Amino acid sequence: MSMHSSNSLFRWTLAAGAVAFLTLISGCRQDMQNEPKMIPQRESRFFASGRSVRPQVLGTVARGQLDADTYFNTGLIDNSEQDAMPFPVTMPVLQRGQERFDIYCTPCHSRVGNGRGMIVERGYKPAGDLLEPRILHEPLGHYFAVISHGYGAMPDYAAQISTQDRWAIAAYIRALQLSQAAPLEDVPPGINIQTLAEVSEQMGYPANFPQGWTLPELTNVPSAGDMFPAQDASAVGKKTGMSTEAGNAGVKHAVHKGTK
Repeated sequence: MSMHSSNSLFRWTLAAGAVAFLTLISGCRQDMQNEPKMIPQRESRFFASGRSVRPQVLGTVARGQLDADTYFNTGLIDNSEQDAMPFPVTMPVLQRGQERFDIYCTPCHSRVGNGRGMIVERGYKPAGDLLEPRILHEPLGHYFAVISHGYGAMPDYAAQISTQDRWAIAAYIRALQLSQAAPLEDVPPGINIQTLAEVSEQMGYPANFPQGWTLPELTNVPSAGDMFPAQDASAVGKKTGMSTEAGNAGVKHAVHKGTK
């Protein structure tokens, strides 16, 4: 074979290899750039129905979403709210319910459940008074459903609060309601009973601390960042016309009022 023929064959082989390589590269790039997949709810010509997703088999439940105990997950029996707990109420359950209530419910309903939480006092839509007769007589399943799905201006808290914690809050709401009119006869024998005045004095407050009070009606209150952006305590005192000590005293007074 001549040298010329060998060079030609080499060039043809190199060209064919280059074409094959470029074809392979372009094909991979196309698959990676436009992944061949079916997007939910998008039309497809693969199935006769034109849908890209096949309908689920009747009775199919997604993994981790099996609601074996329907009342535990819905608070309903035969589409009716029930006044019952799906598990026993113990002191740890009530303590957990109080903790979750204080975190998620008190901004609107307040710690005593009267619907006068901090953000309501500052202009948000009034929250339900958990102590009023209409709400007082709602079944426990109603409180669970409201936390799960929301009610009126109240958003749902299903994403923030687990199912068991929602029931714990419902149990604590009932305990909070019962505590407002509990007679001494309900106290088991041998339990030491203290008045609120005695408890207040033990905590360092005056005896009349738990008595009724009136909160200021504030609306459209600007945030602290809007009022005092990037300033130290002395600058805040100068801007408001009060000393730093006076400002701190006012904050302490407000905190004490808010913890009643």
